[in-house]
Amino acid sequence: MYPVYELSKDQAQNIIAIQESFLNDIKAKEIKPAKLSETISAFANAAGGDVYIGISENKADGGRSWDGFDDPEAANDVSHVLFQAHPFGNHLKFEFLKSADHHGYVLHITIKKVKEIVKSSSGDIYIRVNAGKQKIDTPEKLKRLELDKGIVTFENEWVEIPLKRLENSVSIINFLINVIPSGEPKTYLDNQDLLKENHARVSGILLFCDNPAVYLPKRCSIKIMRYRTKENDIGREFLEGTPLTVEGDAYNLIYSAVSATKEIVERIGKLGVVGLENIKYPDETLHEVITNAVLHRDYSIVSDIQIRVFDNRIEVESPGKLPGHVTPNNILDTQSARNPAVVRLINKFPNPPNKDVGEGLNTAFRAMELLRLKPPEILERDNSVLIIIKHESLGSPEELVMTYMDSHDEITNSIARDLTGIKSENIMKRVFLRLKSRNMLEPIPERKGAAAAWRKPL
Repeated sequence: MYPVYELSKDQAQNIIAIQESFLNDIKAKEIKPAKLSETISAFANAAGGDVYIGISENKADGGRSWDGFDDPEAANDVSHVLFQAHPFGNHLKFEFLKSADHHGYVLHITIKKVKEIVKSSSGDIYIRVNAGKQKIDTPEKLKRLELDKGIVTFENEWVEIPLKRLENSVSIINFLINVIPSGEPKTYLDNQDLLKENHARVSGILLFCDNPAVYLPKRCSIKIMRYRTKENDIGREFLEGTPLTVEGDAYNLIYSAVSATKEIVERIGKLGVVGLENIKYPDETLHEVITNAVLHRDYSIVSDIQIRVFDNRIEVESPGKLPGHVTPNNILDTQSARNPAVVRLINKFPNPPNKDVGEGLNTAFRAMELLRLKPPEILERDNSVLIIIKHESLGSPEELVMTYMDSHDEITNSIARDLTGIKSENIMKRVFLRLKSRNMLEPIPERKGAAAAWRKPL
């Protein structure tokens, strides 16, 4: 028997009004269980999600109403068919919702994202796209899904290449000197199953070719761009100079990209309590986020990693969705390596970039917290993962304003927005009004309009 939860009138109304999206769906109780299994397949093969069964829609006016099952047993066919299609059901959680203001029980199914491919009861495969589902009906679509979920990995593909590009590379020689001083490059590469006649695995090229971009163009470089703006809607008019392209084997690529990004960031000035001060992000955060992008990106996608440096944040965008069962919500608590050979072998390098395997992003989050900065934000897009490192303090806006006032006679709305990261003039004004209500600040009477400013009460 699945748990039953009583909802208030407002909570029930929120369920009725829920917006169908990539992560949410509603169904009438009359839906055929076999048809529902297609939706379950689509969610499990994408990012997971929630389905509410027992919400009817009026096609005439688009209205909705709560129209649940008469009792929990009336939904037995649903769970029976789903467990026939998915015997273990590790990705499914069932519960019933009821409300005194509405008739019947709504069945709420939570679907987890899982690494294996989940089929419908008919054996077909679906994936969630926007607020609908798409059938995986070609070998190409199935291969793309397998790559997205990390079932197969592009790092094992063979690429034609002159073998001396690996056997005589600076990378393999430096590696062996530090790891196996008496080792022979060809012997080591053969033992790691990275070579065959006139071919090398992608993982071998990434790690041991001095310039892998020659053989894997648009897959193994990093583009670094500087935008002189704080806005989200950006155009080329904000781009400063020419984007920097960083290349090299994966080990040097990480360290070079971190160094180049730090150099750009340290030239940015930000208004602080005592005037302009240099922006500083924790070294650990930049290192771990860029390492994560290089080691876990999807190398089957023809696109470089992008690092975008703004006045108030850094964005690191890595090609490919999160692998396996990993989601933005559980990424700090779980592991799923899309490129296990790259992760394993780069950890053997001296001073490996992934010293604590599996702890990288946790380290990045802790470093931001120690500097009293907001934690990184992780977003999964259609074909990439975006990590945003904001230069915004964990302190409340009121705290930041009053700290500023300890060493200044006045503060304007514009200065306060720079300090707090608040973009809206009206939202900032409400912060001032809250401080006024506590007799901590007052408006300067003679300063009106664009010149308006605030001071401590005289």
